[in-house]
Amino acid sequence: MKKLLSSAWVLLVLVVLIWGANWPIMKIGLRSIDPLWFTAARLFIALITISILLLFLGRLKLPHKQDIPIVLGVGVMQFALFVMLINLGLTEVNAGRAALLAYTTPLWVTPAAYFILKEKTSRMKLLGVAAGLCGLLILFNPLAFDWSDASVVKGNALLLVAALIWALSIVHVRKHTWKASVLELTPWQILVALCIVVPLAWFSDTRPVIWSSELVIILLYNGVMATSLAQWASMRVTQILPAVTVSLGFLMVPLMGILSSSIWLNEAFTVTLGVGATLIVGGLLLQLRTKKQS
Repeated sequence: MKKLLSSAWVLLVLVVLIWGANWPIMKIGLRSIDPLWFTAARLFIALITISILLLFLGRLKLPHKQDIPIVLGVGVMQFALFVMLINLGLTEVNAGRAALLAYTTPLWVTPAAYFILKEKTSRMKLLGVAAGLCGLLILFNPLAFDWSDASVVKGNALLLVAALIWALSIVHVRKHTWKASVLELTPWQILVALCIVVPLAWFSDTRPVIWSSELVIILLYNGVMATSLAQWASMRVTQILPAVTVSLGFLMVPLMGILSSSIWLNEAFTVTLGVGATLIVGGLLLQLRTKKQS
């Protein structure tokens, strides 16, 4: 059990690094491709990658009827809606801020974990969650953007809705009794997502793609690393660790997003960011202390 928990924490760190770096990468890519086609391309590359891996391992098979709900649920919520909404929101909001808004997930997961999953919540864990959320609230300053700008408000709203949808997906993953492994079900979940995203992109008034070697590399990173590897790892972590712990751990992603955006896109690194980051890291340390004491 200790080995399983240790591997889950390693996977969580990997997810944070991959997804954190991806926010400025996506922002750059969206200069050349429409958000809907970006989502479709990312998912298609991920589908090919995982399917080849499963064929090599001899594990590519149809999902068991017991897993149909999780195939549909995760496919619609986590792969289709979440990815599509963050790409749409990212076109209106800078990368660092977009990462923060998309990762307000703990605001929705914490009550759901208590009331739906019946997960026990210690005082130390509550303190860790409170510290992490305070850090997020400090970083997310609603006075920092123009409420009179409809496109900016729309972008922020889309990202908050994405966070809510991801929270519902986390609860679903935790509640479902899995027959097959996360890896074996991932291609089918992506296929469900593509059945939603591709028709939307096809029938929408999208702008032409400006192809370049940079865009190809960005799409490959998103398909192979940010979708195939990181999505599998995130769901595996969600299976093993408590929902509140997972959601708080994912708060490190926007921090990485802000840091990478400040380096690659020259977005401002402020004192507010430092204070918020300290609170988020403090919350994670309290979570780790809780795990060691349990």
